[in-house]
Amino acid sequence: MWKIEYRSYRLPFRSVVRTAHGSWDEREGFLIKVTGGTAESGGSVVVGWGEAAPISWFGTETLAQAGEALAGLKGEARDLADALARVPLECGCVRAGLAAAWGGLRKSEGDDSGCATEGVKFLPVAGLLPAGRAVLAAVAGRLELGFRTFKWKVGVGDAADELRILDDLLGELPAGAKLRLDANGAWDRRVAERWLAAAAERPAIEYIEQPIGPEARGAEDTLRGLAEDYPVAIALDESLAGARDVERWLAADWRGVWVLKPSLLGEPGPVLARLARAEADVVFGSALETVVGARAGLALAFAWEERRAKAAAERRALGYGVWPLFAEGCANGPTSGPFVRREDWERIDAEALWNVLS
Repeated sequence: MWKIEYRSYRLPFRSVVRTAHGSWDEREGFLIKVTGGTAESGGSVVVGWGEAAPISWFGTETLAQAGEALAGLKGEARDLADALARVPLECGCVRAGLAAAWGGLRKSEGDDSGCATEGVKFLPVAGLLPAGRAVLAAVAGRLELGFRTFKWKVGVGDAADELRILDDLLGELPAGAKLRLDANGAWDRRVAERWLAAAAERPAIEYIEQPIGPEARGAEDTLRGLAEDYPVAIALDESLAGARDVERWLAADWRGVWVLKPSLLGEPGPVLARLARAEADVVFGSALETVVGARAGLALAFAWEERRAKAAAERRALGYGVWPLFAEGCANGPTSGPFVRREDWERIDAEALWNVLS
């Protein structure tokens, strides 16, 4: 039997995060610790770490449902399959956390895994920019750090004002820089068409993320129609709140960008295998989870790029340029920079945050 422990957290952000869904000033969730021993480890204690970080307005389970699912495990499981069989399918964040914990099992002592000597060594990262006019003051610092791909939250203020800010922002970017516009589903079709038409004339715009919310009437048909009518790539984000959503869009033969938040996907292996077979254009991104969930997501991102085996120039930047995010330092992932190295996430110390929450 494997021992399953969990601890709740409520961690304030260093700065309020503004999106089309409103202001966000703290993150809540659960850290998961799986402990046991196997014959293969010679009886040594091994530990795995995971995180369940629901975002109910995004389409995940609620925090209360996640807590109930974790409590229902009663502190133990024979293996991952046994644990997942006792967690409802709709609790995708809990399932993702358990999968991460079992997938990351390692010896608690004497772990000499270090940095991998083969495979992808680093991946580019997009820098997150604040909403509204604050973006104009923030972008210079990101440029100085070396970022060349950026993500700007739109759909927060008046569309006409944001379009004016867009041109000012693009004027600050050097040649070759890319800008992602994340609307968080804030627009209706008329406003989305206005932005897509503007983006078509601005080649620095890499894609527009979730222009129409999944809850809007006829959203799937509208998104597919927009993708066919405009040359600018459209990315799905809120439309991909779980494995079932991925399956639905695969069935619809979506040829745009897929923004995946691994912390929300449930057991990721089958989902990523299906996307790989479809040769999907995937961007891995943060769900503003702690360092524990981020480690699992970054591991999946590196594995995905190794599977694709394409040149670095062809890779889309990861959506993990969010740190330092939390006021509590050990909750943050690797310091935000234009690249994340394999060794950065391999050396993440999940136990440090676990101990802070004790």
